[in-house]
Amino acid sequence: MRSRPVVSSLVVGVALAVWPRASLHAGMSPAEIARRQVPVAHIGSTVISVGELEDRLAAVPRFQLKAFGDTADAIRRKFFDQVILTDVLYALEAQKLHLGDQLPASNKILRAESGATTKAVVDGARNPATITADEIRAYYAANRGRYDTPERLYLFRILCATRAAANEVLDLARKEPTLEAFTKLAHDRSIDKATALRAGNLGYLTPEGVSSEAGLSVDPAIVKAAARVRDGEFVPEPVEEKAAGGVPAYAVIWRRGTVPENRRTVDEVAGQVREAIWKEAADSAVKKHIDELRKAKLTELNDALLNGVEITANDGEVVTRRRPGEVLPLSQGGRGAPRTAN
Repeated sequence: MRSRPVVSSLVVGVALAVWPRASLHAGMSPAEIARRQVPVAHIGSTVISVGELEDRLAAVPRFQLKAFGDTADAIRRKFFDQVILTDVLYALEAQKLHLGDQLPASNKILRAESGATTKAVVDGARNPATITADEIRAYYAANRGRYDTPERLYLFRILCATRAAANEVLDLARKEPTLEAFTKLAHDRSIDKATALRAGNLGYLTPEGVSSEAGLSVDPAIVKAAARVRDGEFVPEPVEEKAAGGVPAYAVIWRRGTVPENRRTVDEVAGQVREAIWKEAADSAVKKHIDELRKAKLTELNDALLNGVEITANDGEVVTRRRPGEVLPLSQGGRGAPRTAN
């Protein structure tokens, strides 16, 4: 059986020495260099400094950092836990198992998707060949939503503040039922500015009002009303929905198309189900392994210094924040009050 890709998407560093340091320190004052060298965490024999944390955060584009959380505190913590800490833990494991010797000296980086360290953990998790037909049927029954796609309606909508305004827009739309005319009406008359600039296009909607457009959902009453007309037709009356603040608004709805439902049998998706069962077992094994390594290796974490790194509104820029009670002055060691990790 061919080897399977490892489930985690974390990038694993074999040697911390690959992080750029010397060039970043050029031109820094002695005080700034000293500040950057203060330890944030001790992981086995490895020390993570303030500067390394700042450099790693600064190298990540802002839109990618947002994937770690909605606030600076959440981003810092999750980035440390899921990227930096995991990098170091895997690097220590790779060194212990002499896995770094198997990689080119110019690129001693393990990616968890193909890295030998994680593969050693995943290989012992579950053999896909041992997954039974009964397990596949049970998983399929419990996760039908993953394999069945409901009918979706392709809808355009202009949202108006009053029923009278919606009736007026509906009359105008019926007189000239073209995309160009509807686009102009949406731009000029829709109070939903998020969709007005794209002609009121709501995308393909499930019966629950969830759109194919990321992050967009609407009142299910809109989909229910549109289901009563055919493709290319307008819903004959404005549909009431709740706008911002719960204030009633009235929607002019144009059904532009339909994607029929797609239902697949357990036999048709057996391979996907088997892969999903294996992946969940492998993910669980990797998580357990990381938790065990963290408990054994993370001996000290300075929360004050970790919280002293601020992520600004600029793309990836990181600056130091020194709030009273969080980070002690350098004259006092700049270490704050480290705690012992459990």
